[in-house]
Amino acid sequence: MDKRTFLKSLALLGAGSLPEAKALDNLLRQVSDTPADKLANDEYFWLKVRGGYRLKPDYINLENGYYCFLPQETLENFINHIREVNYQASYYMRTVQWENKRKAAARLATLAGCSPDELIITRNTTESLDMIIGGQDWKPGDEAVMAEQDYGSMLAMFRQVGRRFGVVNKMVSVPNHPKDDEEIVHLYEEAITPKTKLLMVCHMVNITGQILPIRKISDMAHSKGVKVMVDGAHAFAHFRYSIPDLGCDFYGASLHKWLSVPLGAGILYVKKEHIDSVWPVFAPFNDNAGDIYRLNQTGTHPVHTDLAINNAIDFYEKLGAERKEARLRYLQNYWTSQVRDLPHIVVNTPKDATRSCGIANVGIRGMKPAELADTLMKKYGIYTVAIDYVNVHGCRITPNIYTTPKELDALVKALKELKV
Repeated sequence: MDKRTFLKSLALLGAGSLPEAKALDNLLRQVSDTPADKLANDEYFWLKVRGGYRLKPDYINLENGYYCFLPQETLENFINHIREVNYQASYYMRTVQWENKRKAAARLATLAGCSPDELIITRNTTESLDMIIGGQDWKPGDEAVMAEQDYGSMLAMFRQVGRRFGVVNKMVSVPNHPKDDEEIVHLYEEAITPKTKLLMVCHMVNITGQILPIRKISDMAHSKGVKVMVDGAHAFAHFRYSIPDLGCDFYGASLHKWLSVPLGAGILYVKKEHIDSVWPVFAPFNDNAGDIYRLNQTGTHPVHTDLAINNAIDFYEKLGAERKEARLRYLQNYWTSQVRDLPHIVVNTPKDATRSCGIANVGIRGMKPAELADTLMKKYGIYTVAIDYVNVHGCRITPNIYTTPKELDALVKALKELKV
């Protein structure tokens, strides 16, 4: 898109006004034939997309990985859902809430590339994966394999089943810069024994953004009779893939991250053949064989969030999955390429584009990550999160589609200046 076209579109909206959905639709139609990789660095286009977000001016937000807050379009729809559910009250809850939830789940299944019979809406990744960990038919001496870089909530659940059922947890450590896929696969393979029952692996390591070779790990584990559970919290709606193509048995993700759904929604995928083998967290009303909804009993919950999932999917599909992925890859490479080879900088994320997307982690030699995060915020007005455990010592940097290169220039400037 050229500058003149961009300014004309902006003028139609009114300078400084919130972009209307139809105007964004028109804008997207104008770039419908532009390849995603060409559009990735079209700042006129992305500045227009940025206009659909209400951004706090106090700091540059480079910590979208915890919660990718909603564009205004989705937020306004969410607020309307709250009003409508409140207006209908018990009538809504007793008539259409479950039908609407299943419809939203079916749309999510389409995004995930799986059957609606294999996916449910949960509250977050922790609920999804803890249900699988706690719901196995564990016996004393059974073994589970995981990495010390995995998310703390799931590691805590494995420790609990260890104490409760006598499960032996085998821990591996994922290198920040593996030489190839086989190094990662071999790492997990070495931890498997005839007693191993379940292997957990991150699709995208939350503290570094490294993408792991899930299909190869799944194939290896299955050849040894081991089930595979994948933590996809940071992968879903971040980059494109199909869950069945990963070959895993279980997959969990949070929707408040890269799909920008209101807080309180996640997904759980269970391969059809394993649905009946999982003990639900809460006993279901109807424990029908082969029905994944036997795992979805949570009692009364905020159903307006379920409705907003549709709006978040609408926005995601309108923007385009390929465009989003290309933009996130561009932004990450934009700043990491400027600092990766500096002697006082440590980038804890692989350079290979197949091993990362929008997330990266950076540290300063001789500086504690907490000090780096504090300095970035107080001195430069850049909000990040410090990571300082296992083999990762730095700040996680997670831009979103509204992030500008100018904001990342501020990060690069700060990192270049911060020498110990």
